[in-house]
Amino acid sequence: MKHQPYSARRNALFELIGDGVAVIPTAPERVRNRDSHHPYRFDSYFWYLSGFPEPEAVIVLVGGKEPRAILFCRAKDEEREVWNGFRYGPDAARDAFGFDEAHDFAEFEQRLPGLIANRSALWHALGHDPVWDAKIVGALNTVRAQSRSGQRAPGQLHDLHGPLDRMRLLKDAHEIAIMRRAAAIASAGHVRAMRACRPGIAEYELEAELSYEFRKRGAGGHAYSPIVAGGHHGCVLHYVENNTLLAEHTLVLIDAGCELEGYASDITRTFPVSGCFSGVQRDAYEIVLAAQRAAIAEVRPGAPFCAYHDAALRVLVQGMIDLRLLTGSMDGLIESEAYKLYYMHRTGHWLGLDVHDAGDYKPDGDWIALAPGMALTVEPGLYIRPGAGVPEHLHGIGIRVEDDIFVTETGCEVYTRAPKTVADIEEVMRRD
Repeated sequence: MKHQPYSARRNALFELIGDGVAVIPTAPERVRNRDSHHPYRFDSYFWYLSGFPEPEAVIVLVGGKEPRAILFCRAKDEEREVWNGFRYGPDAARDAFGFDEAHDFAEFEQRLPGLIANRSALWHALGHDPVWDAKIVGALNTVRAQSRSGQRAPGQLHDLHGPLDRMRLLKDAHEIAIMRRAAAIASAGHVRAMRACRPGIAEYELEAELSYEFRKRGAGGHAYSPIVAGGHHGCVLHYVENNTLLAEHTLVLIDAGCELEGYASDITRTFPVSGCFSGVQRDAYEIVLAAQRAAIAEVRPGAPFCAYHDAALRVLVQGMIDLRLLTGSMDGLIESEAYKLYYMHRTGHWLGLDVHDAGDYKPDGDWIALAPGMALTVEPGLYIRPGAGVPEHLHGIGIRVEDDIFVTETGCEVYTRAPKTVADIEEVMRRD
């Protein structure tokens, strides 16, 4: 059954909340301008527990000896369907998504006090959305006002995002399968961009090539605003203007991934606009690629999350010394953080429903240990902006290489497949 993975996650949450109640709303629609809306994107926590794609919906999990998973969603409305498309309605949604009950979303605020009354605890993402906080407080006050008739409001309030973050950190088989497909689509998009690249083309034209390949292969679109950064733009970490022509003797850095069934891929590739690396470009690129290889070698069960960043950093700092960007000992440069002139971010992050996915990195003050089922990125970089002491031939070189990785029982798996060695990139870009 399609709803089985979501039902299993709800059942795991029932184990946590005991005889309490959990309330998980989806995201609202967002107005773009006047009466036009942005394309709708559900809340990640809500989707994780439901797979339900429509706005104006909320899950209520009522724990206890006979737990109930309840969905509130929009009523079936054939007139609105003429204008805006299909709606499940409560009855069809209940059956299609494996809920015990489903009701009209318009009834939610009326029904909520009865669902939370006489329960030990209420679980909700308090403080994340003032509109929903007001609904929750309103229901609590309604129950409190009925105390003389024997009604009791929950005595404990818990933030639901913490336990859900821990659940989302370990991907199940359903998630892993989707993320593999997303990575394959994104990899194909990067190959297409490499093959389309030539001097004089605009950054936005390569963005269009990516968009075409993503949609052609069934993805919903980009998982985040794509970065197509030619030349010195590659030294701007979050460059998204993508509006400049690419010059012949420069590199172009593309950081782009697609979203598929809510899950993100996240790939960065850097390659020469002309199709062939110059000597200095090759030297700098090989440093970053070696740093990524060193980092990937440290991704395994039991290793602290910081280990792969530390491994990449040592290779990058030695590379900075070799390129005469820095002088001194490796350990001294790392301790003083002098390297941050050319490498100012960490080497990766969690990946999943969000491109920077849910999950703590230092939950108890120490770096979390990697475990099978975790998904993360490995993305070292080197960003050489013009400045005092920077050799002129290195000015404006920005390089990042990023892949998506699963932690496995025995080590890790790099599941993004876009070309990244110098030889493979030049072969893909060859124009015979």
